Amino acid sequence: MRNFLQSWVGKALLVGTLIPMAFLGVQSTFGGARIQPDELIKIGDRTVELNAFQAEVNAERNALLEQGVDASLINEKALSDAVLKRMTDRALLENQASVLGMTVSDAMITQMLQGYEVFQEDGQFSNDKFAAYLQQNGMGKDALFAMERLRLSLRQLINGIAGTAIYPNSQVSHLLDLQLEAREVWVHRYRWQDYVAQVQISDDAIKTYFEANKDKMVKPATVDLSYIELSEATIKTDLPTDEEVRAQYTSYLKEKGLNDGRELAHILLTGDDAAAKAADIKKKLDLGASFEQLAKEYSQDPSKESGGVIGAFNPAVYGDKAADVEKALLGLTTGQISQPVQSNFGYHIFKVTKTDANAPSFDDLKDELINRAATHKRLSALSELTAKVNDMATDSMGVADIAKEIGVEVMEIKDYPQTQNQTALAQPAVIAAAFDEFTIQDQAVSPNLTLGDKTVWVQPKNHQPARPLTFEEAKEQIRQTLAKEEAVKLALKAAQEAVALAKTQGVSKLLTPATNMGMSTRANPKLSSQESSSLFLTQSGEEYDVWAVQSDEGASLMVGGKVDKATESQLDAASRLRAASVLRENVGSDQLEDYLQYLRDTNEIITNEDALKAQSH
Repeated sequence: MRNFLQSWVGKALLVGTLIPMAFLGVQSTFGGARIQPDELIKIGDRTVELNAFQAEVNAERNALLEQGVDASLINEKALSDAVLKRMTDRALLENQASVLGMTVSDAMITQMLQGYEVFQEDGQFSNDKFAAYLQQNGMGKDALFAMERLRLSLRQLINGIAGTAIYPNSQVSHLLDLQLEAREVWVHRYRWQDYVAQVQISDDAIKTYFEANKDKMVKPATVDLSYIELSEATIKTDLPTDEEVRAQYTSYLKEKGLNDGRELAHILLTGDDAAAKAADIKKKLDLGASFEQLAKEYSQDPSKESGGVIGAFNPAVYGDKAADVEKALLGLTTGQISQPVQSNFGYHIFKVTKTDANAPSFDDLKDELINRAATHKRLSALSELTAKVNDMATDSMGVADIAKEIGVEVMEIKDYPQTQNQTALAQPAVIAAAFDEFTIQDQAVSPNLTLGDKTVWVQPKNHQPARPLTFEEAKEQIRQTLAKEEAVKLALKAAQEAVALAKTQGVSKLLTPATNMGMSTRANPKLSSQESSSLFLTQSGEEYDVWAVQSDEGASLMVGGKVDKATESQLDAASRLRAASVLRENVGSDQLEDYLQYLRDTNEIITNEDALKAQSH
């Protein structure tokens, strides 16, 4: 070994080994201070704070909800695990940058900060804006510099790792050429289910499989789940009143931005007898009296000189009585007069003098408005009932008692599993609620869970922890597994026999329209992954190639035409640059992930297990 290391080959190998070790910064995986209660992860001198982790999980969840993801489909454990891995990886890289002595000078940070738009005024760095930013964020200059230094050092490290992923142009061109290959293909599929009747599985085979795999054969934790559900469709309400329908007209106009065109005139009456006067004037108006004439005669507002005209309606003018005024004006169109309504100024009788010319009339929309009002009424009733059920659940009422109280049916799922769940309530949110430690312990009813167009409450009972399956319990499952394996073999054998026949008799009978998948690249969604992988492995140069491939569904007989070997040179320059950039980025990402795995293996990652466990509940 000594002689080998003294040779030029040995020296080159030694240098090649030591340089990466110097770059990687090999460290001990032992030692380190104990973790604090407010810390979740500690790596060297870097920590992941508990409150920062919680904030990032919440931000990630909110981002998913804003993208329209159904809350019931969010797997909270998977979400927390992903965030924890991301924050741990960041701490690993930050710690490694510190270990390697990567730093950025104050001068470089100053230069970068001066270029930030947030600190500029009229294109120049502003000390006042800089000071205001620090004050607004409650930090000093040193804290900001430390944060930027860490960020830039981390970026320097990551770029250094990813930048080592050199991918020559020749390899880029070769990969692009492979992606551009295409051939016409026909696929005949042999389903394993069609062969399972020919399979016989012996008890000895089942026993042998069980002994070899019994550590993997586990009965998941289960509960007996009782639940109730509510939806808009199950809520029964009275028909909407005329007032509720007219309220929807106002709401519709606001949604369409058409409400601002409404203009009013009013008759204002004050004093102790204002209500009586208003009622008397309204009677006269109902008998056909002129609104403008009565305004001039009775109104106690300066607008009386113009027949009571006050212009555009502005609810803010009426303060805490704005809702009453809006209610009095509900659904009124041009020329219509309101009932008397009280505000802080006195009693008003309003006349609508103008509406937005683009606004449809109440009558034009009446059918739609009735439907809107009915929907609004049902949703309001559902919201009230949901709150009522939540209150009853908080008061420790069981699902059966709640169901009786609100007149719905209790549904049951016996042996509801924590994993491999294929029940009607397989959503992650329901599984999390059903197996919540405290809910199981108290046999409590969960808070409401929104599942698409329905809301459910669940109550778990009879919790059974996960345990190994007995031979008798596993027997049928094993029989089905082995039967599928053997049926797949038979399907592949049949496909191979058909291939052999086609090679002697020709493929013409196989070229049917029903089996034609068209000109196919490796990205044809009509093909399974196994079919896609085999697509260009057989290239004889003949007019047609025929081969068989095993798949998850059994086997496939495939006929492929001549391969069209398009080249990347046919791409325009911009498309080629984009494709090459994507390939290099992917290689760089792989390199970074490899480096992170190295850091995980060579650093002590101290975890606050108590805090982590608390996060899961």
